[in-house]
Amino acid sequence: MVFGATICLASVVLAKQGIGYSYGPPYVPSSCFGFRNQGIMIAADNPAVYDGGKACGRLYKVTCLGGTNNIPNPCKRGEVTVKIVALCARCGADEISLSRDAFSRIANLKAGRVRVEYTQV
Repeated sequence: MVFGATICLASVVLAKQGIGYSYGPPYVPSSCFGFRNQGIMIAADNPAVYDGGKACGRLYKVTCLGGTNNIPNPCKRGEVTVKIVALCARCGADEISLSRDAFSRIANLKAGRVRVEYTQV
């Protein structure tokens, strides 16, 4: 008699919600990569997630959820994938700072800060 076995592997993806900020160039040097340019779709993460540099190089998919101020139409459709290249020392535990280029893909630059959802990819 032959018995079959089924193995199910589940992946749990935890999306974080918080506030996304925009920061402008220059983007180098960075706390993760020094003077090695990592492009323009980059971000700096809060101290808790940055964890002494363990977050360096991680990729996050970021989506705009809504505004935090009175700027009309703060969000754009879609998402952006960013690479963590630095520590955002001024960011709170639910905040992420996106390069101006990355921020402008998902939000109106005039908004300055928006509610976001970000998921490690």
